[in-house]
Amino acid sequence: MPRPLWLLVIGMAVNVTGSSFLWPLNTIYIHDHLGKSLSVAGIVLMLNAAASVVGNLYGGSLFDKIGGYKSILLGIVITVLSLIGLTFFHSWIFYVFFLTIIGFGSGIVFPSMYAMAGSVWKEGGRRAFNAIYVAQNLGVAVGAALGGLVAAYSFQLIFLANVLMYIVFLLIAVFGYKGINADPAAQTTILNENSPIKNQAKLYALLILCAGYLLCWVGYVQWQSTIAAYTQEINISLEKYSLLWTINGALIVIAQPLMNKMVKHFAKTLKSQIIIGIFIFISSFIVASGADQFTAFAAAMVIMTVGEMLVWPAIPTIAHDLAPKGREGFYQGVVNSTATGGRMIGPLLGGILADLYGMPILFAVLIGLFVIAIFTTIIYDRKIKETKHLAVHAS
Repeated sequence: MPRPLWLLVIGMAVNVTGSSFLWPLNTIYIHDHLGKSLSVAGIVLMLNAAASVVGNLYGGSLFDKIGGYKSILLGIVITVLSLIGLTFFHSWIFYVFFLTIIGFGSGIVFPSMYAMAGSVWKEGGRRAFNAIYVAQNLGVAVGAALGGLVAAYSFQLIFLANVLMYIVFLLIAVFGYKGINADPAAQTTILNENSPIKNQAKLYALLILCAGYLLCWVGYVQWQSTIAAYTQEINISLEKYSLLWTINGALIVIAQPLMNKMVKHFAKTLKSQIIIGIFIFISSFIVASGADQFTAFAAAMVIMTVGEMLVWPAIPTIAHDLAPKGREGFYQGVVNSTATGGRMIGPLLGGILADLYGMPILFAVLIGLFVIAIFTTIIYDRKIKETKHLAVHAS
């Protein structure tokens, strides 16, 4: 990998390590420490995710206008200031307020990181996005493991640890990203070789693909919300629950290089890679639906992680391939806001279903959503193919 991509990978790992101290424990903190219901916890996480959706779209557009360096710095500064506030004030109202602002600030960062990764190693293709994805999950593994240990000792220290990691990320960005030459703002004057009709078909394809991506995230985020609270109800300790995310992150870091080699043999296209991954998601939730011991949840997490390794890196890769010149940031913003939208809807939907109907109904609904996601993945590029077909006949 080129040196600029290594800097992005290191920064992403530090960024996610910091956030992973807190996000797996949000529902537990709101439910157990602040005394709120799962539905209320879902609303709070929805506000955080809604702000992140806005941040994703704003950050992606900002990348296209002013470049990645300034966009990332703005997002980090907003996040650090909010985390400092949360460290000193984390009673109910302050918790909701600062968590929402944190969502906006961190949302600005992610599309710029992905767009810069695609720009600095264009010949790398999906490998650039795989590298960023592995860095994210290294952060998840380290952050979740340390977060569970720290929270068991004192929840107050979780907030402080989060601040310190983001300050490290800020220093990496200030001294490492300024020289990265990946500023799409300079490309916006270039005439796009694609026609408006082709660009419209590409945007349509991206939105259809992201509709299924959102449904996948609605299911995935239950591990951070309803399933997290459910494990506490059946007396699985906080340390063991955090260990699930350590397993998730560690498996990705260790197995992703092997997966990259294997996927070429059983999934010739990114579309087939995503579809296989979603089927594996379904298998994971079938196992989780019957789990009542830590080992069963760990097995479900391992299965889900295999699916995740196939689905998550493929979506931004397709978005990068679809994006017209000068719109890379916007397309990555759409992808990241879609994932965040799933994190926004998921806790609220899951909390309501779990509170009203119980976990078995929740699992059945989630499996249904995955089936819909398979369908949207199958049809997402149909309009592009039709446009190409018409172009061939017109010529």
